[in-house]
Amino acid sequence: MTPTQARHLQDRFVALWTRSGGTRAQDAFADLARYYGEPTRHYHTLDHVRRCLGDLDWAHSEIPDTDAVELALWCHDVIYVPGARDNEQRSADWIRHWSGGAIAATERVAALILETTHADVPASLAGRFTADIDLAALGSSRARFRENGALLRAERTDLDDLAYDAAERAFLHALLASPRIYHTEPFHARYEEQARGNMAWRLAQPGPPHADAAITGIPR
Repeated sequence: MTPTQARHLQDRFVALWTRSGGTRAQDAFADLARYYGEPTRHYHTLDHVRRCLGDLDWAHSEIPDTDAVELALWCHDVIYVPGARDNEQRSADWIRHWSGGAIAATERVAALILETTHADVPASLAGRFTADIDLAALGSSRARFRENGALLRAERTDLDDLAYDAAERAFLHALLASPRIYHTEPFHARYEEQARGNMAWRLAQPGPPHADAAITGIPR
């Protein structure tokens, strides 16, 4: 990320946080950036947030409760411990802590963060957009898909190649078996075909992932 992009991100967060009713916006951003900048992170960084915001901006006119969705995207990976099953819950707790009750939509945002577990089809349209944006990178170009996969693999130093490969393949098979990857019409139309092609390509590759690893939400 360039210095200009980093400054733009900070300014955007501060403006969103402030208009949402939050206080200490600069301090909140500094803490958020500290987490996303942890040296163990390779994919779950502010670059991922920046790309999510690009998809948010692209579909802005279709998305209800846009500021709440944007806050959820900013915060959904702020806590990321490889292999942990409560990252999203702890990320929701992060915004509760920093909001201090000042942001009226805090619980709405926390609920949207939990939609990025992708455990079920979100009930609300805002939740479906939040989940779809989080998975939009599945439908990126093949080159980006491969690069993202290598970054995700690099975060999971707790797993050997065989264990990572088995978990990744199980996730991809389950996702491909679902009727839809994307549950909003704009993202389904834009990314569904490419995402399925990328995942099928990865599953056709022999052996554990290295530089050709596929992007997935699992293993966490």
